[in-house]
Amino acid sequence: MRELLSYLHEPELVARFQRRCGLFLVRDPHHGPQRKREHAADEARAQRNGRWDHQDNNSNYEIQQNGCAVNFEVRNRFLHVLFLVSAALGHEVFYITCLPFVHWSLDPFLCRRLVNMWTVVMYVGQVMKDVLKLPRPTSPPVVKLEPRVDAEYGLPSTHAMAATAISFTVLLSAPSRIQFQFEWGLLIAVTLSSLVCLSRLYTGMHSVLDVLSGVLISALILSSTYPYWESIDRFQLSSSFSPLLGVFLPLLLSYSYPQLDHYSTTRGDTTTILGASGGCWVGYWLDHQLGGPLHPLGEKIPARLPPLTLNSVFRGGARSLLGIVALLGTRQLVKTLSLKALFSCYSVEKSDPNARRRREIEVPYKFVTYMAVGLVNSILVNRGFVLLGLL
Repeated sequence: MRELLSYLHEPELVARFQRRCGLFLVRDPHHGPQRKREHAADEARAQRNGRWDHQDNNSNYEIQQNGCAVNFEVRNRFLHVLFLVSAALGHEVFYITCLPFVHWSLDPFLCRRLVNMWTVVMYVGQVMKDVLKLPRPTSPPVVKLEPRVDAEYGLPSTHAMAATAISFTVLLSAPSRIQFQFEWGLLIAVTLSSLVCLSRLYTGMHSVLDVLSGVLISALILSSTYPYWESIDRFQLSSSFSPLLGVFLPLLLSYSYPQLDHYSTTRGDTTTILGASGGCWVGYWLDHQLGGPLHPLGEKIPARLPPLTLNSVFRGGARSLLGIVALLGTRQLVKTLSLKALFSCYSVEKSDPNARRRREIEVPYKFVTYMAVGLVNSILVNRGFVLLGLL
């Protein structure tokens, strides 16, 4: 078993997958053994400061890392774009757009379930990374396409966990809410989650072991919590203790996040998730007290999916555009105000590049910012659509 786990964690396995998909590391012949040793010594720091620098006519790319050029060649543009788009499904931009879209255009019930399960699997995954401290694949031989997260540990892949949880939470929850053919839903769930998992190998950010572990852990969490989903729904919407739990438990988890001997984005990302989840949790409770959510598909459950017409596309597009503007505007406003208050409270200069990395600043500003985003999404946005005649 140990040999198998070691094999699945080998970076060469990832590099072989990349080469089969048309992604090749181009070694610089001008750098000898000494330069390679220097590059290996500062690889993590270089990756954190990396940026896209150049692409020539032959699809040869260059990442400039502290003066050290790391080149790679793309020989299959279709797979390159497909996997980069699939990888983006696990980033903040996706969460702040597509998850709220479920609330605005499909069913607030589904959005609530998705946010709850997404939060659980992401928190478990992020904590496991920083407790186990297993490294990501090394470069070379792997080509790394996302330098920002290279300072984080690897196992498990939270992209794989989130993709599995989101896809199959929808599949298990939707039949009681929306009329659709289950077999088609299963096919879509498997396809989307598989693309995200494979994208983590293609981008060089996870080993095969990281990805498989993420899928299995997420499946374990889903299967063990599924029998209690309806009980959790009732408590969240009806209990007088629900809003207190929705605020203080995520805040406690944010402040008690495992400490590392170096800065990593995992604490900030986890606080973002917990803040958004806490805002949605309280928002859905308050929405229920005010008379229940407004259903985009009507009150008859399970609802039929509306026909795809020019009018429905326009209204859906308008809701998405205005909703995203509302959430991004809320984020920017609350972020600016909270940072200003915290900088003043701790007598920190705004120009200090490390100020936002301090726990006493990073945790409260991210938590308050994204809690406000969750509240606006779950309470205000759909009511605004009603006033504008879009719902």
